[in-house]
Amino acid sequence: MRINLPNKITIGRLFLAIVFFVLLSLHDQKSPSTTLLDVSLALFIVAAASDALDGHLARKNNQVTAFGRVLDPLVDKILICGVYTFFSSSVFVDAEGVNVTGVQAWMVVLILGRELLVTGLRGYSEGRGRAYAAVFSGKIKMIVQSVTAAVVICVVAHADPGSPDSAAWVIMHAMVWLTIGVTLLSVVQYLIRSKDILAEAG
Repeated sequence: MRINLPNKITIGRLFLAIVFFVLLSLHDQKSPSTTLLDVSLALFIVAAASDALDGHLARKNNQVTAFGRVLDPLVDKILICGVYTFFSSSVFVDAEGVNVTGVQAWMVVLILGRELLVTGLRGYSEGRGRAYAAVFSGKIKMIVQSVTAAVVICVVAHADPGSPDSAAWVIMHAMVWLTIGVTLLSVVQYLIRSKDILAEAG
């Protein structure tokens, strides 16, 4: 199978995500490195932004393929689920034992569960020869999750940890909760859209 340009961009995003995760794994909230987080943030922004680029090129050049419809959301899921998993991990726990990102384990389970649900529905639909492109709420969800992740990294890197009630920290926590709300709404819309598929599967 010939790999077109949009799919090459998607594959490149996967490699960027891997490098991004390696850098995040080196972060230690007990002795944080602003430079490390800034580089991580730059990689994340490039990886997230390329999601819009490959989709635009695929539609513009009529290069939408079943491979791309599966690979593109898969890489998105790896990037998003990975970064939120890191946010809830010990990597972002400070010397007092507090996770500074505001992302809790149950939130990650919700995000991961949503992605697994949509992946299952997409795989079933594609397996039956029917396209299962992303819906509008899914695109909004990805944007909100990505912006929130960037905000979290930026705030953790640059905001004063001694002022947890400052505007930066308040905005960060608000964005995290907005992400959870948008994720839940996305689940509902996908379930409504897939009611015929679920009826067939049953």
